[in-house]
Amino acid sequence: MKNLDAFPITGKWPAANPQILQLYSLPTPNGIKVSAALEETGLPYEPHLVNFGSNDQTSPEFLSLNPNNKIPAILDPDGPDGSPLALWESGAILWYLAEKTGMLVPAAPAARAETMQWLMWQMGGVGPMFGQLGFFHKFAGNQIEDKRPLERYVGETKRLLGVLDQRLEGREFVMDGQYTIADIAIWPWVASLIGFYAAADLVGFAQYGNVGRWLDACRNRPASLKAVNIPARG
Repeated sequence: MKNLDAFPITGKWPAANPQILQLYSLPTPNGIKVSAALEETGLPYEPHLVNFGSNDQTSPEFLSLNPNNKIPAILDPDGPDGSPLALWESGAILWYLAEKTGMLVPAAPAARAETMQWLMWQMGGVGPMFGQLGFFHKFAGNQIEDKRPLERYVGETKRLLGVLDQRLEGREFVMDGQYTIADIAIWPWVASLIGFYAAADLVGFAQYGNVGRWLDACRNRPASLKAVNIPARG
């Protein structure tokens, strides 16, 4: 029997079943990535809501697992050597789950490397840029007279959407016909850009037809439809 009592995070979020993977998250774009991957793979897991409203992410218990105080994070009782593994950073978790299950990533070495490339593209570009655009557009735009920050992020977001649109020309998914962690990493941020951040008109989203078609295919998958509500908000 696995015992996770040595991990302080389980004091705040007790594991009902310590034999299965524990997810500490919130259904934000980064959180949805991992929930979607878990739903796609079918790995049994137990979700725990990290409530930003009560600053759960800065609690000693959460920081004991992730000192960077960001969601998502996981605790896998069945790590690579059979010992529990704690892991954070959504991109790292996606890659770990793909390696663990042999799913959501191509088998061929060159295609695997290319998948990693697009995963890193999301982590280094799409997430930070879309998030900053959303901040200045939805939350800070009326308080900041200088419009250059917003203009900077709008321009870069348009460029990134253009890169993705070109990549998807003639392709069903980022890696051609296979749905991978590259798609899972990217689509929640695109969905948030035009949904939560209400920036579709701002960035001229309608002109990126390949992205729109791909987004519909990704977010309407059964696993995706579940993931956007995992963990359930209190």
